[in-house]
Amino acid sequence: MISIVVPIFNEEEIVDLFHAALTDAMKDEAWEVVYVNDGSTDSSLTRLTELHAEDAHVVVVELSRNWGHMGAISAGLQTARGDAVVVMDGDFQDPPEVVPELVAAWRGGAQVVTAVRRSRQEKRKVLAQLFPIFYRLMGALSDFPIPLNAGIFGLLDRQAVDSINALREGSRYLPGLRAWVGYKTAVVLYDRQERAGGEGKLTFMSRIKYAMDAITSFSYKPLRLSFGLAGFAISLAAILGVCTIFSKSAVNPLGYGVAAAVFLVGGFLLLCVGVLGEYLGRVYDEVRSRPLSIINKVYEASQSDSSRVNMGRREGDRKKPFRVA
Repeated sequence: MISIVVPIFNEEEIVDLFHAALTDAMKDEAWEVVYVNDGSTDSSLTRLTELHAEDAHVVVVELSRNWGHMGAISAGLQTARGDAVVVMDGDFQDPPEVVPELVAAWRGGAQVVTAVRRSRQEKRKVLAQLFPIFYRLMGALSDFPIPLNAGIFGLLDRQAVDSINALREGSRYLPGLRAWVGYKTAVVLYDRQERAGGEGKLTFMSRIKYAMDAITSFSYKPLRLSFGLAGFAISLAAILGVCTIFSKSAVNPLGYGVAAAVFLVGGFLLLCVGVLGEYLGRVYDEVRSRPLSIINKVYEASQSDSSRVNMGRREGDRKKPFRVA
């Protein structure tokens, strides 16, 4: 069976269209879709529960509040019971018609299938310029290869899903974790579309946090950079000090230079402290070991519905989702 995890936050305008397109794409498969309602404030949850009542393929996970994109995805991965799990957004930027291609690559032997963007459509031109810069920066800083131009859209074999679910880190970057767990990987190219309706729900600051999580979770190079900057600053200060000592001028012409060096060294020290503080903040998050999300209720298909869908598994085989009392 194929599970499809779709985080939903205030998508009442397009959830019906998306489900219809997904149903058409998966008509030849045994499948389920796990919609994770991430604290929507519109009628998204109402429509999802209606879909659950109408369609035995639909599982709805209702989170206790808005936990963010990664929290919703993690709850979906813990709930999904398929032999392979596809993760995608529900705004049509990840086209449902590409899902069969991911499944075909999995059946061809790949345990991790990454959907890589061949092109992308963005109404917000600033983001269209920033995304390539981020991916180049991530490629340069990462301590191991992470496919560029790849978001959350992709497929994970059950073994890869279990490996990711076993990780307890709080600051998550799914494309990085997907590459970090290893396994045989395949790539499927696709054209990322514009949203079918509404506006993007991720704010600019949340994207910045997501980028910082990506960089600091998979690279020690910023820490090593602090050592390089410190060495450069100390060397520059030493050179300026020697020039000052051996200057024969009564009025030291390098006085302003020394002052500039002091400010330069101070700036480098502050930069290094900032980098260390970023990592220390993540250590603090990990030590607290707070859950990524808390599930309030799971709307599962009844046994009679399950038999109609021919899921191929006993109801008792479903893994219990991670809950915190």
